[in-house]
Amino acid sequence: MDGLSFRYGERVALDGVSFSAEPGEIFGLLGPNGSGKTTLFRILSTLIPPQQGTARIFGHDLRAELNEVRRAIGVVFQAPSLDKKLTAAENLRHQGHLYGLGGAELSKRIEEMLARVGLSDRAHDYTEKMSGGQRRRVELAKGLLHRPKLLLLDEPSTGLDPGARRDLMQYLKELSRKDGVTSLLTTHLMEEAEQCSRLGVMRAGKLVALDTPEALKARIGGHVVTIKTRENSAFAAKLKEKLGVEPAVVDDAIRVEQEDGHSFVARVVEAFPGEIESVAVSKPTLEDVFVHLTGHRFWEGAERGTEPPAKQGKH
Repeated sequence: MDGLSFRYGERVALDGVSFSAEPGEIFGLLGPNGSGKTTLFRILSTLIPPQQGTARIFGHDLRAELNEVRRAIGVVFQAPSLDKKLTAAENLRHQGHLYGLGGAELSKRIEEMLARVGLSDRAHDYTEKMSGGQRRRVELAKGLLHRPKLLLLDEPSTGLDPGARRDLMQYLKELSRKDGVTSLLTTHLMEEAEQCSRLGVMRAGKLVALDTPEALKARIGGHVVTIKTRENSAFAAKLKEKLGVEPAVVDDAIRVEQEDGHSFVARVVEAFPGEIESVAVSKPTLEDVFVHLTGHRFWEGAERGTEPPAKQGKH
């Protein structure tokens, strides 16, 4: 996509977003509520048309070639889309009918997809009797039933426990390795974002960074030093003047990025004896990357209410 922009009245939801996903990769869009992820997902899943800019999926334009796009993608919505009064196999059968599948071919695909997500033995169980993780796997099987090459997932770990989240990401990696399926997911979970091949960081409708998780963290350097004092703002000014660093006051603490955090702490303690209440040294995280890029913590940047919730559609 190139220069994608979208407004809801006067509110800017997307502001000139450009990126491309490589075949077979797990591409993540990380951002708090209101960052533009939901609007971007709705455009890519053909729920709403682009307003400005261009967007193509496997060469098909999202304005002019909707049917071709819909055949090429599988969609897993954030909100559950299963009929809980139907079995896993019955949910998949209805999905297959939407794509013109039927007969022996559809039955074969249902068996294949349920086997792929490890639910062959639950094919005839009502989905209301399944755990959240099992239902999410049925959702994945639905999205993959017509064998798309691109799988779109909106906050796919919603409602899952940590073990089910790990299983989900492992399955996406298997899809990439075995079938060459590209996965594009939105997330606000740092541990989920860490598992992506590449990551786009979004804030207020803009794509503020795009790289691998490791490369993003490498931008910060060796360590993040967090210092607490009685007067953080005044102490931060003294740090800058005396030690020549660029501190930031975030979440009632002073934050400094340093290549060698441990030696820096020793310098600070020596320079300001008795003024420090606590100090911590840590390796950079994706949360630190967000602070580095925006100047505030992840959820402080959330512009809640600027995006409507994603609606479900029939794909």
